[in-house]
Amino acid sequence: MERLIEPTADGSATLYVPRLDEHYHSVKGARTESQHIFVDMGLKACPAPAPHILEIGFGTGLNALLTLEEAERTGRTMHYTGIERYPLSWEEVAPLHYSTHPLFQAMHRAPWEADVPLTPRFTLHKMQLDAHLLGRQSLPPVHVVYFDAFAPEKQPNMWDESLFQTLFHLMATGGILTTYCAKGAVRRMLQAVGFHVERLPGPPGGKREILRASKP
Repeated sequence: MERLIEPTADGSATLYVPRLDEHYHSVKGARTESQHIFVDMGLKACPAPAPHILEIGFGTGLNALLTLEEAERTGRTMHYTGIERYPLSWEEVAPLHYSTHPLFQAMHRAPWEADVPLTPRFTLHKMQLDAHLLGRQSLPPVHVVYFDAFAPEKQPNMWDESLFQTLFHLMATGGILTTYCAKGAVRRMLQAVGFHVERLPGPPGGKREILRASKP
């Protein structure tokens, strides 16, 4: 697929896919959106001392980068599993200039289907996989899910109840799922599989609301 680099409102860049008419991140601010939705509203709300994070839609690696930065800042040990059916190469990601730190390049050049300790506190495991096959994988209990698939109107197969059911079963009790999508249909599906769902304020200058779901 053709992917074009476009600036966003906070000065960071994102990729645009003309065929889908879809961006990888919010045009209101790529880095701001990721930090707010996934790190601030998801990871920081998780009490597990050494959380296992599962990202649906590894994409540019921005969410993983911000999580690694949080692990280094806090000294908290984290295991990060990123699911991506159509991986991006480092050559596609590098021009976005998300970070000059060598670990960001190491993250993208790391082998797939293997645990890779990038630092003593952050282990990455990338899986090239259709998310609907997650139920067949052997994963440790998941404490935090970053649900970052393309929008429902662009990728409807990623927003179905069966996938949310799989994620619910993979998660530890008290686990947290966050997503930028606050549509009523998505909220009702999350509730139907057993999540407690709350609407939260969206990122500064971006979406008005986001969703956070927790496993009772």
